[in-house]
Amino acid sequence: MSEVATEVRGGAGLITLDRPRALNALSLQMVRDLTAVLLAWREDSRVERVAIRGTGKEGPFGAFCAGGDIRFFHQAALAGDPRLEDFFTEEYTLNHLIHGYPKPYIVFMDGIVMGGGMGISAHGGDTSLRVATERTKMAMPETNIGLFPDVGGGWFLARCPGRLGEYLALTGHVINGADAVAARLADGLMPAAELPAAWDALAQPEGFERLRERLARTAAPDGELAAQRARIDRFFGLATVGEIVAALEADGGDWAAQTAALLRKRSPLMLHVTLEHVRRARHMTLAEDLRMERDLVRHCFQLRPGAASETVEGIRALAVDKDHAPRWNPGRIEEVEPAAVAAFFVSPWPRHAHPLRELA
Repeated sequence: MSEVATEVRGGAGLITLDRPRALNALSLQMVRDLTAVLLAWREDSRVERVAIRGTGKEGPFGAFCAGGDIRFFHQAALAGDPRLEDFFTEEYTLNHLIHGYPKPYIVFMDGIVMGGGMGISAHGGDTSLRVATERTKMAMPETNIGLFPDVGGGWFLARCPGRLGEYLALTGHVINGADAVAARLADGLMPAAELPAAWDALAQPEGFERLRERLARTAAPDGELAAQRARIDRFFGLATVGEIVAALEADGGDWAAQTAALLRKRSPLMLHVTLEHVRRARHMTLAEDLRMERDLVRHCFQLRPGAASETVEGIRALAVDKDHAPRWNPGRIEEVEPAAVAAFFVSPWPRHAHPLRELA
């Protein structure tokens, strides 16, 4: 049974992620199904716009996508399963396809929107609409599992106002719909109760423009990010992870202490890699960033293969053994050597053989 349901209704191509028990976490087959339908609809004159939503436990909406299937990553890495390489190559290709999609692409970001869910929602072109709700819970939490914010995360986080991108990338902090709008990761906010009618209206020629106008009329309220923006810019604009944490710990305020404590729980190595990643991506195109991310994710599983991988260990602690006690190596932010970080940014492929060499 397919976990990606599709239909064409009126002028709209409608996609529903239908893996609710896993919060619509993306499998390799789901990535392939999404890519196939978007490529087909790109050339289909009947389809004038595309919309995507997730299925929650009680039906459509309520959950969008919790990311990639990290249990699969763990099993595949330990087994040497080549589908792990396929997953990231094909997922990043899908992210790029969405970014350059020639038709309006509307995302209903209701409920959980994390990791790979951001990859299929954050990259729409100039005519995209990213709709958040009061139930939106958005994050790029990869440093918590010894990974980095991928799926083009370096590119879209680097384009958040001020230093919000560094803050969200390093901490993995979960934000609501209003904060998503403030961070430029959503285009507008509407009540979740209105989503079914908006979805159905997209079949009509005027449905898309009415939705755009509806979002433009509704100002998102100030949220937590606005309240902490000055602190975020001051601390997360510092040059290194070590300087950021030292300044937070020296501040004496509750917010700074809580933020420092959160960073101390993340993978020290991947915090350093992530900060470098976001800073580099600020000056890249999405295609360039995705190629860099493909290098980084290969190294996450291969510089230290198998159980020695920081990513495998992070997934073990969070989702497999669930002891929430990852054994990071090295164990402290101050112990990370610059050479260990630099190794992640050396591509394992010559340019002509890179798996994402065709992205323009």
